[in-house]
Amino acid sequence: MVVNRMRLDKFISKATELSRKESKKIMHAGEITVNDQVIKDPGVHVDIVNDDVMWAGEPLSVAAGNRYILLHKPEGFECTLKAKEYPIVTELISVPELGSLRIAGRLDVDTTGALLISDDGGWLHRVTSPKHEHAKVYELTLADAMDSAAQENAVKEVAEGILLEGDHEETKPAVLEFMDETHARLTLEQGKYHQVKRMMGYFGNRVTELHRASIGHISLDGLDKGDSRFLTEEEVAKF
Repeated sequence: MVVNRMRLDKFISKATELSRKESKKIMHAGEITVNDQVIKDPGVHVDIVNDDVMWAGEPLSVAAGNRYILLHKPEGFECTLKAKEYPIVTELISVPELGSLRIAGRLDVDTTGALLISDDGGWLHRVTSPKHEHAKVYELTLADAMDSAAQENAVKEVAEGILLEGDHEETKPAVLEFMDETHARLTLEQGKYHQVKRMMGYFGNRVTELHRASIGHISLDGLDKGDSRFLTEEEVAKF
């Protein structure tokens, strides 16, 4: 059950990343209103969904329950919690408490496509765990053209499983479909490190563009690069 009531000092701390001590200080200064009333008592409980909490006239909010988000990741963003060389994907999402969000099935900086983000750890595990068999569809562009014989061989080997360099077990059977000599679609039910690129490397080729079109039953459905949306209850329940 989602609990929607919270101490006001805790609410302010979560909404602003101020410490509880700093939150009490701005309350005592009369800077916080709840439903247009100045509140100085940090022990007052507020309804985080229905009460209007303001700091110096600016609205504050925190998350109620778990969030389940689909993001169309563009190039140039890292799937990490702290920025290193590039900005991080959560910077593209406008929700409170970004620090509690985690990513299911990370994508490389130069890879685009469907990314699922949530603060529900158990749900994220179900999305990514191979035993739950949620297929991920990738669209890829190859550096070198593959003729019909090479395509047929690759399709057959991928369907049986291949042993990638450095691994001790073969990949799970997957579906490889060629659109033409340099474009293909690969459907996987697992997520080894750099798996798509390594699989094409197994055949002496290199992936120059990679896009994840869908995860399980979730597809981007016209969502533009950099845009996101919350999943429906029905979509969440299917994982």
